[in-house]
Amino acid sequence: MLEVIIIYILFVLGFVFLIKGADLLIDGASSLAQKIGISTFVIGITVVAFGTSMPELLVNVFSSAKGAADLAIGNVIGSNISNILLVLGVAAFIYPLTLKKGTIWKEIPLSLLAVFIILLMANDQLIEGKNFSELGRIDGLILIGFFIIFLYYTFGISKITEEDEYTKILSLNKSILFIILGSAGLLIGGKWIVDGAIFIAEQLGLSQALIGLTIVAIGTSLPELAASAVAAFKKKIDIAIGNVVGSNIFNIFWVLGVSASIKTLNFTTALNYDIVFLIFTSLILFLFMFIGRHRVLEKWQGFTFILIYIAYIISLIYRG
Repeated sequence: MLEVIIIYILFVLGFVFLIKGADLLIDGASSLAQKIGISTFVIGITVVAFGTSMPELLVNVFSSAKGAADLAIGNVIGSNISNILLVLGVAAFIYPLTLKKGTIWKEIPLSLLAVFIILLMANDQLIEGKNFSELGRIDGLILIGFFIIFLYYTFGISKITEEDEYTKILSLNKSILFIILGSAGLLIGGKWIVDGAIFIAEQLGLSQALIGLTIVAIGTSLPELAASAVAAFKKKIDIAIGNVVGSNIFNIFWVLGVSASIKTLNFTTALNYDIVFLIFTSLILFLFMFIGRHRVLEKWQGFTFILIYIAYIISLIYRG
């Protein structure tokens, strides 16, 4: 009985850690950007994105080591779908997001290219006629190579373009401390929420498959959701957007690259449905930039993303 009570308490505290962690991470990251003279978007697409992608990395490393390939690949694809539809949808619903021209024509297409690369790499059966499909160690190393190119690109756009009057400038040490504490809060809070949600779902008699397809996928995206929602609330638009786009690139090139490098990941062709759906959501994001206010993801578009995500979750339930 005591153990059950502790699980429920940690479940509630998880949300406190998640929100406070996001608050510290955003304050520390935006202050660090101003302090060292680089744009908040670059901080969002690298530092914040890396911090919020840690759950996916940890889940995938353990899944890969244990040979749970479907979980490793599905976690990345599912998290990226959640990032666009749920995270960006909620952030835009809180405050309209204005995307930079470079984000529309460079970062979003790069994240889309990453999905196409996985689609090609993983479908040995369809493309080469083999009797199996997999992401091998060479594939993993190639993905990591793309990740290094991505980091080189971000270094090229790192020069700060304007001062942010809403940013509270902290000392360098305090900025770094806030980022570390914030990332830790996101990780701990996310874990407690996922553990509690799984326990509650099992108590209600829900299947492990349904739990994995819904709770785990959303759970590993909770840090991104908290970080981008808080960033939107604080009008740190570049961080809100950079976090999502950066996390999606991180997840495929780095997280999946590291996972495949550890152990070959066998690919189930049923996951092609989710990969194609991810391509579809990325294209919708791109098209939304030219519908309504130019380069602005408006509240109604954010709400549309949330509705599409709900429909996707329902489709997962029907697919089993």
